[in-house]
Amino acid sequence: MRNIVFLTGTRADFGKIKALIQVIENHKDFEPYIFVTGMHLMHEYGYTLIEVERCGFKNLATFNNHTDEATMDLTLAKTINGFSEYIKTIEPDLIVVHGDRVEALAGAIVGSLNNVLVAHIEGGELSGTIDELIRHSVTKLSHIHYTSNDEARKRLLQMGELESSIFTIGSPDVDIMFSDDLPQLSVVKDYYQIAFDSYGLAMFHPVTTEIDTLEESANNFVQALLESNKNFVVIYPNNDLGSKHILKAYEKLANNERFKVFPSIRFEYFLTLLKNAEFIIGNSSAGIREAPYYGVPTINIGSRQLNRATSSEIINVPCLKNDILEALKKLSNKVEVSSEIFGKGNSAELFLNTLESRELWDINHQKQFNDTY
Repeated sequence: MRNIVFLTGTRADFGKIKALIQVIENHKDFEPYIFVTGMHLMHEYGYTLIEVERCGFKNLATFNNHTDEATMDLTLAKTINGFSEYIKTIEPDLIVVHGDRVEALAGAIVGSLNNVLVAHIEGGELSGTIDELIRHSVTKLSHIHYTSNDEARKRLLQMGELESSIFTIGSPDVDIMFSDDLPQLSVVKDYYQIAFDSYGLAMFHPVTTEIDTLEESANNFVQALLESNKNFVVIYPNNDLGSKHILKAYEKLANNERFKVFPSIRFEYFLTLLKNAEFIIGNSSAGIREAPYYGVPTINIGSRQLNRATSSEIINVPCLKNDILEALKKLSNKVEVSSEIFGKGNSAELFLNTLESRELWDINHQKQFNDTY
């Protein structure tokens, strides 16, 4: 029996790894453990630990790593300390981390320094913020890489990763996107008391490298939504540096019947809302990755998703009120569903196939650098 630890710090990364945990939950050769930390334990952001617990996974551990929104470095340090203590009790054979959050970086640091294999989900991708530095750092601290597409795989090869350590499985949340278990829209609207029929999804996250202009950007975003006369389901940002400016701007939406504002929404319920939305607006990766799969138009604002894979359904605009309003006027109806740029919805199956292969477990704990020149 091999112990596999999954680390999750946000509602977003849990949506990515959930299908991977499910596929090995009852496997005779693997025992999954889940280390839950970060935003999951913050009441201000919906206390999404509840959503993790609802999945019924057997081995859950929680750790409060929150310090202050302006101290991501201290949050990293605290997470390293807590996760290090945890893995010494589990003695894992593999640690699985996702993406570009400080929790993922903490997991990769702890694993690599304790001679435990580290697997990184969705490495090799580009973005426009500090997230990209974190993502590439996690790559260099990881032994195994599960990429979402061939472009990401090529970037990992360019970074000196061994071809034998890279497995392209697609984006795991696509498995859930086309699951038969997604709730009906009527169920979601009733649960969240959403009265309007047509709506846009609005998600705006802080760009930490643009902190000096973030307050102005948040106000521009909110003012554009107010002047658009459209209905919106608004979801809180992540808790990165500057999130308080966005939450302050959202106070202008209070008691306005065109807006329903939530700290968080259950992942499957969010997917149903996205699938049936008129459009999605903001700077969330959901507008770049998930929305095109459903044929939902995206208005992508600012630089947060800079250099991400894009499609014709995405309108890119600066975070200026008038530009946002003009983009809202240009929106069309549902568009053609995007190509399978992030996989075919079988990521969990491909993930399990690698775990069942001897080759994965023979990967050298002492990483080698592959020169490409």
